[in-house]
Amino acid sequence: MKTIFFSTDVDTINEWKSRHDVKDLLEVTNCDALLQVLSTLKEYIIVSDYDSVSHSINKMLASNTLPDKFIVLEKVPEIITGKSLILKGIKAYGNARMLKIHYQQMIETVKGGKIWTYPELTLALAKEAKRSSISDEAEALIEHRLTEKEKEVIYAILEGLTNDAIASELDITQRTVKAHISSIFSKLHVNDRVSLILLLK
Repeated sequence: MKTIFFSTDVDTINEWKSRHDVKDLLEVTNCDALLQVLSTLKEYIIVSDYDSVSHSINKMLASNTLPDKFIVLEKVPEIITGKSLILKGIKAYGNARMLKIHYQQMIETVKGGKIWTYPELTLALAKEAKRSSISDEAEALIEHRLTEKEKEVIYAILEGLTNDAIASELDITQRTVKAHISSIFSKLHVNDRVSLILLLK
């Protein structure tokens, strides 16, 4: 899968190249070049620099022309910006200077068709989608598709609890929590917690 670094800042691209040791890489500096490159590729991940190309990204979002597997990194990530971008279809949002291990986790998550966010952003998204704020349709979906224990687990997720905290609160093992979460994802046709939260909002 081809990785595309999208930034007008050559220093940022060079920093990403040296920090993450990316193979099979293309660099683009403007929207026209990006669209031209995408017309020749079937599989790709775009890693974009929000600090230098936010105008282009926002334009694509507004016109509903955002390519798939689009990642946004920012030197000083903000939860409000991350929430907005994820809700609009960005597949990952994080720190432009993240460690290599986190970069690799992010890439693998997006490659797998899932959404990646850093822990504080995931927690903020979960808190926003608490039980009291989910739609009537989402409440009905939960009622019709999930078992009683799965309902307890999903509402704990919406409170922003970790698997460990859910296990403690419900007096079950972490392994059981993971099994319930896997079943919830399957029944609601989502791949991860962020997708679940977005579904229920």
